[in-house]
Amino acid sequence: MNIDLYQTATGLLEKIQKKEISALELLEVHLQKIEASNSEINAVVVTDAERATERAKAADEALTRGESWGPLHGLPMTVKDAFEVEGLASTGGSPKWKDHFPVKNAEAVQRLVDAGAIVFGKTNVPLLSGDFQTFNDVYGTTNNPWDVTKTPGGSSGGAAAALAAGMTPLEIGSDIGGSIRTPAHFCGVYGHKPSYGIISMRGHIPPPPGCVNDGDTLSVAGPLARSPEDLELALSLLVAPKMMDSVAWQMELPPPRHETLNDYRVAVWLDDPYCPVERAISDAIQGVVEKLAKCGMKIVETHPDISLEMNDRIFWDLVPPVIATGFPPNVIDSMRKLLDSSEPDDDSLPVRQARGALIPHKDWLSADERRHRVRVKWHELFHDYDVLLCPTTVTSAFEHDHSPDFFQRKLIVNGEPRPYFDLMVWAGLAINAQLPATVAPIGLSEDGLPVGIQIIGPYLEDRTTIKFAELLEKVCGGFNQPPKIN
Repeated sequence: MNIDLYQTATGLLEKIQKKEISALELLEVHLQKIEASNSEINAVVVTDAERATERAKAADEALTRGESWGPLHGLPMTVKDAFEVEGLASTGGSPKWKDHFPVKNAEAVQRLVDAGAIVFGKTNVPLLSGDFQTFNDVYGTTNNPWDVTKTPGGSSGGAAAALAAGMTPLEIGSDIGGSIRTPAHFCGVYGHKPSYGIISMRGHIPPPPGCVNDGDTLSVAGPLARSPEDLELALSLLVAPKMMDSVAWQMELPPPRHETLNDYRVAVWLDDPYCPVERAISDAIQGVVEKLAKCGMKIVETHPDISLEMNDRIFWDLVPPVIATGFPPNVIDSMRKLLDSSEPDDDSLPVRQARGALIPHKDWLSADERRHRVRVKWHELFHDYDVLLCPTTVTSAFEHDHSPDFFQRKLIVNGEPRPYFDLMVWAGLAINAQLPATVAPIGLSEDGLPVGIQIIGPYLEDRTTIKFAELLEKVCGGFNQPPKIN
């Protein structure tokens, strides 16, 4: 049977329900696609064909009896290797856990399985999800389906690459500095970073397997897909109180603020001298703004009463101590030595990282208070506007650079070298303020690489940013198949 593997998950599910295709047929063609294309891309690093086949057969038999497992009945999908999957190698990209086979699913994965999904594989991540590129010593390097000499981004790079290459119809990623959004932007797919705390992170690696504290880390879990409708479907299943809290708590996100494009009040933040953006990206966003203006929308170039630099400095106080919990003792010792030998006014990135990683708790709490004041500024903005459009990151997909010292890596933005960590500056806006942010593809650069736009919305109004992405798709198009993939 000829099945279009680049259609939406929603479309595939409809065909399963109408019995136009079976769950088993859909699984088999995805496995065949991986066999044909994955050697060049290396997005899917583990498969579980035998168990997935049995579950697909069971799904088809249940459907024949008129039974439904849920909204994802019979849908095969992969999962980012940062999430534990029962009985399947779950490494987090670390050789230390290459033989880690969990006895149960991460809570977010379990919600998808309970809705009828068939998890048939894992997608690649960088070591401990700690890079903007995707490579590790366990599974090697993942390439971008649009240009295999370039990175798909990180840390959900395997997830985004697999989606773009038609190897999976739905994915779940995680994000603490753009790890859902940057890969979506680089690979031309949709990604949603949800409001903080609405999707369980239990069973995510890092922290190490067995840890039960899945809060207070700024990290979130969220879906990646080839359409906004698929994001909405996955979000509706993933959003819930943590299982230990479900005895008393309920969670129901509000509907989108508007159903039609012209009703949205749009703020735009195109660029900033603190962290300049590649002209191809700012031009693409400007093009979207012009198209929306022609539709009669209210669009204003404005942003919250904060600076990008202030937000970034708060980010550097809050995130490094979270990341440093996984550092070995020798790395922590080297950071202490660096601080001991540096001047108090040293503002270099290595010193800023060390200072943040070793920040005293009272100073972290002060930074957290500044963050909450930033949240108030965003809340005030969203009295007058419904969404803010801005870059996802500073550049489109770039060539692989695996040099071990992040601080020596450089990006070329508009012909000028920029720090590697500029990649997370724009992403940090939604992290600090705990806001939902949807990335939507809006076209290609002159080099033929995908460009995405970041849609930031009010806290807990995730459906507003996803709905806007859906409406935007009608104006500037959405997902396109990479031209070189079989």
